[in-house]
Amino acid sequence: MAEWRDVAIERMRALYGENKKITDDNYDKSLAVKCINGTFVGQRYDNVIAYRGIPFVGEQPVGEYRWKAPVDFCHDDGVYEAYYFGRVPYQNADLRQIGSLYPAGEDCLHLNVWKAENEDGEKKPVIVWIHGGAYEVGSTAEPREEGTAYVQENPDIIFASIEYRLGVYGFIRLSHLPDGGDYPDAQNLGLMDQMMALKWIHENIGFFGGDPENVTIIGESAGAGSVCLLPLVENSHKYFHHVIAQSGSVTMTRTTEQAVACTNKLMESIGCKTVSDLQKMDPVKLVEASEVIAMRMFPEKDGKYLPKDPWAAYENGAAKDIDFLQGCNKDELGYVVSAAGVETARMFGADGAAGKIAELTEKEKALVESYCKDESILKPDYSGELRLVEQIAFAAPMIRMSETQTKGGGKSYTYFFTPESSVPLMHCAHTMEIAVIFNHQEETLISGRRFDETYAKTLRRMWIQFAKTGNPSLTADISPDGKDHEWPLYDLENRQVMVLDEFNIHPEKEAELKIVDWDRTMFLTNYYFL
Repeated sequence: MAEWRDVAIERMRALYGENKKITDDNYDKSLAVKCINGTFVGQRYDNVIAYRGIPFVGEQPVGEYRWKAPVDFCHDDGVYEAYYFGRVPYQNADLRQIGSLYPAGEDCLHLNVWKAENEDGEKKPVIVWIHGGAYEVGSTAEPREEGTAYVQENPDIIFASIEYRLGVYGFIRLSHLPDGGDYPDAQNLGLMDQMMALKWIHENIGFFGGDPENVTIIGESAGAGSVCLLPLVENSHKYFHHVIAQSGSVTMTRTTEQAVACTNKLMESIGCKTVSDLQKMDPVKLVEASEVIAMRMFPEKDGKYLPKDPWAAYENGAAKDIDFLQGCNKDELGYVVSAAGVETARMFGADGAAGKIAELTEKEKALVESYCKDESILKPDYSGELRLVEQIAFAAPMIRMSETQTKGGGKSYTYFFTPESSVPLMHCAHTMEIAVIFNHQEETLISGRRFDETYAKTLRRMWIQFAKTGNPSLTADISPDGKDHEWPLYDLENRQVMVLDEFNIHPEKEAELKIVDWDRTMFLTNYYFL
């Protein structure tokens, strides 16, 4: 593992550089795009031009701007290199997301844009990626999420990816502290950063050939949670029109009471009493301290930036004008089993389940205990408790998202991703679809192999078609596998889900798939996440 870490660190260091201001006329004008806050010069990779590390704020969140809402970008006539990813947010390293090893800093609010070199004059659909990582880790420097290969294959779109503050710098409640009155937004800064990036894209993407009136936001895990929460932010709908949520939902959130308790636990552990005390701490040590006490800093349902009940908001039609494509993987927590081993994973599941069960009524406890003992859900390396956590975190919330969006009058297409990894114990794990979707099948850390290429291209074309039209269905003439794929809308009668099987993509009723246990686990979505 140490050798792999060293290799990963060197791989990330090799990508790093500092974008500089260009003070002479010696640059390739064909690679320059004039935006509101500067002219940015990209780099050409065959037929794709990449623009990396573009700031989308007027001031980076350092010094007096730490724990403050993002500052709007402003007019700038300067010319700047856009050759390198900006610094990633401070975070603890995760070797399964090696982008977390890229050089970090608080000056992290940058985005990236990839476009095909050919210009046909028509505005192209825009796809904006929001990375995952439990709101604690992750970055746009992640190799499997880099946009060059994606746009080479799909020159009919513009692709962008955005950074946002994480963990203790992006999702910590401070306003209840003695000097916290100046920090009213600290609990949801990461989402505010995402909104500012989307505002920048709305006002500037046309200069790259993108259509600001056809924007799809796509995310996985915490990124999926983000794209499910952003439609609930006031005045957000002018910035995007379609949502793709991969293995995440609105359940990765906290109540105000939970957020206060989380902050108080951190403050006690590091011996701080005020925001002023926190400001004096070394940023890296503060992030490390939050990990030591197992802090889970999620967006807060504060009733101000986010509604206190996101499910009710969806059911009442809050996003009925937004088209949704969402789903999950068959064995999400294979990610944990493979990395930690069967016994440690079993303990993880038991601990997670115990935390949830403690909150339940006696009747609910009986239902959950019955589910965990059901042999039909088990594998030799998969305990009932692990399956329960999988239900709480992924399967049940995914189906409930489809349910509530449909009840609210919106459109929802739902998928179930099923290919098997060749990595021992991984099965069809969390994050495994990312490399497929973004045309990076060489990144096999999770999959262990390349999936069938025609299948992978068909999935990518479905995602692109959804971004273009709000419907992922493919006719045989545009489908890489030469087949018609009519993707049914999720409805409350048939509840059809598209099964993304490697050799048999087909729709099937959820009742036959049994993705969620309606009687014994669906009610757990009322309790939200961990």
